[in-house]
Amino acid sequence: MALVSLSWGEDLSEFAAHLRPGHGGKRNPLLTASATQLKEYFIGKRTLFDIPLAPNGTEFQKRVWQQLLKIPYGQYITYGEQARRLGQPKSARAVGAANGKNPIGIIIPCHRVLGASGCLTGFAGGLETKRQLLAIEGVHVSR
Repeated sequence: MALVSLSWGEDLSEFAAHLRPGHGGKRNPLLTASATQLKEYFIGKRTLFDIPLAPNGTEFQKRVWQQLLKIPYGQYITYGEQARRLGQPKSARAVGAANGKNPIGIIIPCHRVLGASGCLTGFAGGLETKRQLLAIEGVHVSR
């Protein structure tokens, strides 16, 4: 059993406030662990997730997402750096597009990737959400 997607809707604070595992009174151990770990992340008690993941995507996307998991909590890289780490230094735009398709945001931390000048760019959950996630990790981006 593994997590294949994570949706938070339109507002990150609403997502954090309504985390609850399972539905219909049934408890799923994977969802329970996911909810617990996300709650801990939002209050600053968790820096690593240990949820089994199985995101669906192309082989390239999966490689890009695997690279995201290597970015430490509280740090960030640029799309260009991520492309270099993948051994494809000219593929920053393709990397950005793959990050945008990440189905397990937060846990697979695509929010830790910034534009070349260190600015907030491209995030499926919106730039304010990206800023909030980085702030939780102690990274403050002003632009």
